Amino acid sequence: MAYLNFNKAELVNLEYSLEREILATTRTGGYTSTTIVCCNTRKYHGLLVAPIDRFDGENHVLLSSLDETVVQHDQPFNLGIRRFPGIYEPRGHKYIVDFAYEPIATLTYRVGGVVLKKEIMLMHRENELLLRYTLLDAHSPTKLRLKPFLAFRNVHRLSMANTVAKTGYEIIPHGIKSKLYDGFPWLHMQTDKAGEFVDAPDWFYNVEYREEQRRGYDFHEDLFTPGYFELPIRKGESIIFSASVNEQNPPALPEDFEEALSIRLPRDSYVNCLKYSAGQFIVHRKNGTEVMAGYPWFGRWGRDTFIALPGLTLAANYDPKSCKEVLDTMSNELHSGLFPNIGKDEKAAYNSVDAPLWYFWAIQQYAEATGHAVWKAYGKKMKSILEVFRHGDVKSIRMHDNGLIWAEEEGKALTWMDAIVGDKPVTPRSGYQVEVNALWYNAVCYTLELARANKDTKFIAEWEKIPELIEKNYVHAFWLPVRKHLADYVGEEGQNVFMRPNQVIACSLPYSPLPDEVKRKVLQAVESELLTPKGLRTLAPKNPLYKAHYEGDQITRDKAYHQGTVWPWLLGHYIEANFRVYGKQFLETAKELVAGFEEDMTVYGICSIAEVYDGDPPHAQNGSISQAWSVAEILRSMKLIAKYSKQPAMNNEE
Repeated sequence: MAYLNFNKAELVNLEYSLEREILATTRTGGYTSTTIVCCNTRKYHGLLVAPIDRFDGENHVLLSSLDETVVQHDQPFNLGIRRFPGIYEPRGHKYIVDFAYEPIATLTYRVGGVVLKKEIMLMHRENELLLRYTLLDAHSPTKLRLKPFLAFRNVHRLSMANTVAKTGYEIIPHGIKSKLYDGFPWLHMQTDKAGEFVDAPDWFYNVEYREEQRRGYDFHEDLFTPGYFELPIRKGESIIFSASVNEQNPPALPEDFEEALSIRLPRDSYVNCLKYSAGQFIVHRKNGTEVMAGYPWFGRWGRDTFIALPGLTLAANYDPKSCKEVLDTMSNELHSGLFPNIGKDEKAAYNSVDAPLWYFWAIQQYAEATGHAVWKAYGKKMKSILEVFRHGDVKSIRMHDNGLIWAEEEGKALTWMDAIVGDKPVTPRSGYQVEVNALWYNAVCYTLELARANKDTKFIAEWEKIPELIEKNYVHAFWLPVRKHLADYVGEEGQNVFMRPNQVIACSLPYSPLPDEVKRKVLQAVESELLTPKGLRTLAPKNPLYKAHYEGDQITRDKAYHQGTVWPWLLGHYIEANFRVYGKQFLETAKELVAGFEEDMTVYGICSIAEVYDGDPPHAQNGSISQAWSVAEILRSMKLIAKYSKQPAMNNEE
């Protein structure tokens, strides 16, 4: 049995199967995503979702779904499923007897004496979907009908029936091509075997997406179908359907399918699932290599890129080439000491104080993993960032005389706790932020390390006293002696005493401004109040602002986003911090924490780790179904476990 497998009893139970989603990506930004019974529950679901350069490279749903119908003795059996108000129609999930995810999503249907296998393949580096149908068993002549449902709209919006849509199509070899609106690419739909296309244009109204309803968004959509393909299929025969933005050569489709299948990473273990998932976030575009922050709705985020990059490319998947390509791509977008947090070019938002400091950390991880010299490639950029932070060229960020960084901008959330409701940050943290100043210390120390190795005497002379200044004032600024943990930030009103996880980063970095005895107390406090099996809470439960569940409409969710919601990515820094303090003594605990995510490989986003979890047990998954830094930090934690497993015990260990 496959590692990721679901049986008939699970599949026909919609409350079970609709909570489990699959994802495949093109590695150029596009994807396929739906539930394990192929019923779309989100506006972001679709069989072919592709970035369109003409529309700023944003993703658009071209092919929403495809209904398969088995015909015997002129009796049709529709294998599709979608939800309309008050009803699921058709209810093809009742014919599914098996779903396996190894090496690709494979569904098996049984209709009387007919057994049909469907395999879903998304091509890499191409906006092309291949579906292979194999008739495993049949006792009578059988036909296969394939009816495409088209959307042609941005993933964040919904389509409605209208008179503007171009509902016609053009005949191409073994198929048709369709384009509902100007500006979109043609969608070429073809089969490897010649068949008949039956013209039957129609709108299907009020398709419902229950996840959008749950999240407080509009959830009804109209989809258009131009007609359907009909082909005879014999027992043992396979038919391949292609949906692509480029016209394909039909006779070559079987070979294309087999070739693509041969290079797919196996998903036959926990580690291999994470390795496969990690590869989905690395996106190769015309202008460089990027990291997608999460699927299905996040694009590239600067901060997320640097935090996730080492785990995605240097841990289980050792891919230093892609790591450097991402660093180079982002380096080219550095502007006045800052990286774009979201957006590009004239639409870029330079509103992240920590992204430039995580850039140093990512370079550190790259250099340590590869042994490559990085000063020539990145030294100039690194020094320019430090100069901007030190001398306040960016009005919202500046170093004070005590060596600490003060970051503040009215109405902006400059750190990773960036939820805003009604033009006001949910977690206002203006002032000295605990993790920002730890990252600042690490960045200065690491740059000095490289400068000394490369004999940059001018930089050394200007900066060599700064680390001591930061170290002298950091503990004084943040330490809360009565509470025995660090303040989350220090603003005009003084120390903010909320118990939050950001202080863990001050304990995990290669260069830390904290002595070990303070690190121990911080880690004890974090373990006591914030640690869960799925990561760290963003606020201690005893705080009156604590939100136990991440649910409801966007405003409600945003108010809970960093007020108790659990984030898996923080676990990587918690584990590393404990290893730095306790060495091998922490090994078994680290293994237990990492192993705890294996059960999630068959829940929510199959084969991946979600963006967030509820603060209270049972810590339900939520947010994006597959988040880059969630996957990355668990993979990096695995690498740390392997590293410390090989080290001798410390003197103070049993």
